[in-house]
Amino acid sequence: MARSSRIQGLRDLSVEARRKAVAESAGVDPASIAAFAPEQGLATGAADHMIENVVGILGIPLGVGTNFVVNGHDVLVPMATEEASVVAAASNAAKIARIHGGFHTSSTAPIMQAQVQLVGVTDPEAGRVRLLEARDELIALADAQDEKLVEFGGGVRDIAVRLVPSRAGTYVVAHLQVDVRDAMGANAVNTMAEAVAARAAEIAGGRSLLRILTNKADLRLSRARAVFDAEALGGEAVVDDIVHAAALAEADPYRAATHNKGIMNGISAVVLATGNDTRAVESGAHSHAISAAGQYTSLSRFEKDADGNVVGTLELPMPVGLVGGATKVHPVARAAVSLLGVRTASELAEIITAVGLAQNFAAVRALATEGIQRGHMSLHARNIATTVGATADEVPAVVARLLADRKVRADHAEQVLAELRARA
Repeated sequence: MARSSRIQGLRDLSVEARRKAVAESAGVDPASIAAFAPEQGLATGAADHMIENVVGILGIPLGVGTNFVVNGHDVLVPMATEEASVVAAASNAAKIARIHGGFHTSSTAPIMQAQVQLVGVTDPEAGRVRLLEARDELIALADAQDEKLVEFGGGVRDIAVRLVPSRAGTYVVAHLQVDVRDAMGANAVNTMAEAVAARAAEIAGGRSLLRILTNKADLRLSRARAVFDAEALGGEAVVDDIVHAAALAEADPYRAATHNKGIMNGISAVVLATGNDTRAVESGAHSHAISAAGQYTSLSRFEKDADGNVVGTLELPMPVGLVGGATKVHPVARAAVSLLGVRTASELAEIITAVGLAQNFAAVRALATEGIQRGHMSLHARNIATTVGATADEVPAVVARLLADRKVRADHAEQVLAELRARA
């Protein structure tokens, strides 16, 4: 069966029926995503081996983003998040993007960097040059630490050396630039940094201190682009307002912080669902949002094209992997990767970036039209109704009343539910 990300009426199905529909639409064996069922997910024994002092397991809702077309292929996207409206908003934006071919993505090679900090170098400029002269020796020493990575086509691609002035003196900092293939790469580059540190210190004439990766993964970038149809958005005035709203995020760090949070709503949901490191991705993204002028700015850009449509672009570091870590250990993460159908870390990174752009566009569009609360509060009202004890049959009526009264609060929901039951 051909993959399709368009599933009509998915929201109206039971959870079990949704899993079946998703498997059919993705063209995968339902058994490959059986771990999505709570009773099949992460067991306490497995969790106990993942982190220390385990006392339990926190469940987070796992949804599926629909309507995505990435580089001509339909993709169903697993998204783990506790925030209402994220999955629905991204899916709606993807539906609009389908009109003009969906999302187009690209990425650089999967290069991660590790830093070796050298202190006490009396002649830092000369020390920098000495390290560059020893480039081949240091690369060979680093590559010897991970012969399997080299066998698969990865390994150190280059060495860069920076001088970093500080209040305690000038540090010589060597960067190992490593192609980590389909891994996130933290363990590989950290091992390499530790292995070369003593020799690098000897060459530079100082002492090695820190030997660790940088999460500013600016050599491992992913990009996404999409066209959002003007007519589907409601016309020229809406397009212009979306561009204005995005321009404020470019110019104002106060707006940019919330704008970029919207991007990460989508990105972190997929990163988490696939067992990758949300903190690494988030730190890299926010560090990338610092402009050349030193101001925090928007990661995305929205423009009007020659046909009057909105063109959205997003570029940011995306250090994610398919091998090692929770991606292989966590059964739900393995099922999420199976659902995506990705074969390389670069494919995964590009899909994640496309989801970030979709989520960002949905938020900017909402802000530029009816405001962010309309869609968000309708979903929040469902949570409130459930919290106060409304049954599945009672939830729609309670939600409708909360929205009509503009009082989406637990105390009002209790009152509405009591009145509803009194009339039954």
